[in-house]
Amino acid sequence: MATPITQGDLPHSVLFCCDHNSVRSPMAEGIMKKLYGTKCYIQSVGVKNDMEIDGFAVAVCAEIGVELARHRSRSFDEMEDWGDDLSSFDLVLALSPASQRRALELTRFYHLDVEYWPILDPTGLTDNRDDKLVKYRQTRDQITDHLIARFGPPPEPDA
Repeated sequence: MATPITQGDLPHSVLFCCDHNSVRSPMAEGIMKKLYGTKCYIQSVGVKNDMEIDGFAVAVCAEIGVELARHRSRSFDEMEDWGDDLSSFDLVLALSPASQRRALELTRFYHLDVEYWPILDPTGLTDNRDDKLVKYRQTRDQITDHLIARFGPPPEPDA
């Protein structure tokens, strides 16, 4: 039986998921990689992969040194097709209700922790470019705050 991942513990592997793998989950993947480096294997998926990476997500992550432009969206189904086994992850972090339902459905036969983080979906909230950037920054910062609250402060970079 898998050992539960407790608050502050950094698991060996994390899978972020959201609706389309185009905004929240790639942002979370990139930010976690920046904060915790190679101390953990990190991937992201969506319930569907019918959208490319969102340009506003790329822009606001670039502001903090996280590169997302090369991200390619993928779904839970594609993850399995490509040989990634959901049971190989220690923790699934669902960033939308639909992805939480899908993750729980797929993990019902595994001893795997699935957590839900209610992260703001910034898409479609406004048409004004500056206002959109504000919403996307809120999402980015919300993800960062959740990561630090869950896994503790990032380690100091090696000198």
